[in-house]
Order: sequence, then structure tokens, then C-alpha cells
Amino acid sequence: MKIIIQVPTIACEVCGQTITKAIQDQDQNAVVAVDMATKTVVVDTHLTEAALKQAITQAGHTPT
Repeated sequence: MKIIIQVPTIACEVCGQTITKAIQDQDQNAVVAVDMATKTVVVDTHLTEAALKQAITQAGHTPT
């Protein structure tokens, strides 16, 4: 399932890497694409949107 989440706190490449790692720690097969221009994270995963937002929050970012 593909889920798109807005993350306005994305500021740089390292932010994207941190978010990607946090998501892949929960689902190692997740395909994560971070778009810094639009501040969105697109994830193809079996995780729920709530679980993704929790992982992003634990990585120090604020999903909306």
C-alpha cells in the first residue's frame, strides 16, 4: 500500500535519511521516497499510516 505523508520539518538530506531509516526499522521491505521540495514522504509498505507517523515522530520530525 502506498501512503503519502506531509512532514513540514524536513530540512535537508539527512532528515530524509533519518526518516527512511526509522520507517525501514519497522518494515525492512518498505520503499521510501522523501521529496524535500514538497516536504512529503511516500512509502510503499504494509504498515498503517498511524505506524508510519509514529516512526517519523520518533525520528524527531512532525508529520501532519
